[in-house]
Amino acid sequence: MTTSFVLAGGCFWCLDAVYRTLDGVSEVVSGYTGGTTPNPSYEAVCTGHTGHAEVVRVVFDESVIPADIILDAFFTLHDPRQLNRQGNDVGTQYRSAMFYTDEAQRELFEAARERAADIWDGEVVTEISPLGEFFDAEDYHQDFFAKNPGQGYCLAVAVPKVNKVRRRFAEYIVR
Repeated sequence: MTTSFVLAGGCFWCLDAVYRTLDGVSEVVSGYTGGTTPNPSYEAVCTGHTGHAEVVRVVFDESVIPADIILDAFFTLHDPRQLNRQGNDVGTQYRSAMFYTDEAQRELFEAARERAADIWDGEVVTEISPLGEFFDAEDYHQDFFAKNPGQGYCLAVAVPKVNKVRRRFAEYIVR
């Protein structure tokens, strides 16, 4: 069964890089959602004035990787206690959020957030909201890490997140 989740946890380059390493993930699309500006550009989203978050749509096969693993990886790769930021990336566009398509997805997301609260010290501030319109990010953002492995941000920020998820979910890593 193919499922998709739309998740925000800081810069979409990091989420994209992590999810592409997991077996059963067939597609990762970087994009924007959660705001009011139609068809926003990266530059507009970066201002923090569009209301959109940098997100990824993760498409996966639940017969290969359970939905709970996709969601637990989400809560492993970013710090869900940081409000409107991840490290030095600051602004509502970097918020921790999960965008659901139906009631069943909302319930899955709430259960995952509760599991995360058992792992992280402090309050988990991850927003759970209905999915509005999803806008694909520009082509150069798609699969950014693979196309730019030597880029400074990727080396300093994405690589540690990828490694953390690889260690915790080794049995689900693409071989």
